[in-house]
Amino acid sequence: MDKEKKTLGVVGLGLIGGSFVKAYEQSDEWQIYGYDVDDKINQFALLAEDIDGVLTDERIGECDLILLCVYPEAAVRWLAEHAEQIADDALVIDCCGVKESVCAPCFEIAKDYKFTYVGGHPMAGRHYSGYKYATEKLYRGSPMVIVPGTYDDIELFDRVKRMLQPAGFGSISVTTAEDHDRMIAFTSQLAHVVSNAYVKSPTAEGHDGFSAGSYRDLTRVAWLNEKMWAELFLDNRENLMRELDHLIDRLQEYRDALADQDEASMEALLADGARRKKELDG
Repeated sequence: MDKEKKTLGVVGLGLIGGSFVKAYEQSDEWQIYGYDVDDKINQFALLAEDIDGVLTDERIGECDLILLCVYPEAAVRWLAEHAEQIADDALVIDCCGVKESVCAPCFEIAKDYKFTYVGGHPMAGRHYSGYKYATEKLYRGSPMVIVPGTYDDIELFDRVKRMLQPAGFGSISVTTAEDHDRMIAFTSQLAHVVSNAYVKSPTAEGHDGFSAGSYRDLTRVAWLNEKMWAELFLDNRENLMRELDHLIDRLQEYRDALADQDEASMEALLADGARRKKELDG
């Protein structure tokens, strides 16, 4: 191994982890190890020269940066099982879509074993999953949200920024695990539930020839990884249920206006939504 290079370890080579190794592979400053439970993916990544080797237990201690790109429960489990092998000066960042259920145990593990852990969520993705859809451009210009253990450590923020530089994020913002999960229930999880439920209308079977941009926009994320999203939804169930209840209440208002043939109320509801969108997005 080139001692002048920093070493990256990526756990999980799906869309998220695969895109990280492909992005870092473009840099001459990084040695890259990757690991996936499916050894066929490991071998493919080696053949494609996206990684320099498989992230074995023996190589974990070499890593300057470890990215956990697996489901929340698996991320916590991997960290607990491999904490002894992680170097004291290493930085570990999880990339899970929820933070409270991941950050709390991971902060404790990192404290016990003296390495640095930061919660993370790259705000980028595609409706396709798996290594074959990974791309080095996935994160370019996208936001990265981080949850640190302390909020006044400027050196840590600078370190995170430098370590993530090869991914090409457009911004890095700092929040708490609680605020992240509350907001992500609205901006991401609710949208996936609505999209997935929307296509279950019997009318959808005959949409061809009658659908355009509105249909495509609303149904884009209906095609999802059900195992991953089910775990994310259940981990964040209180926040997501609150958003669903709010949406159901709003939808009932539109249905009531239709049932009552109340044109004035319908116009008011539509105008209010259009005004709200304009205020939110400028």
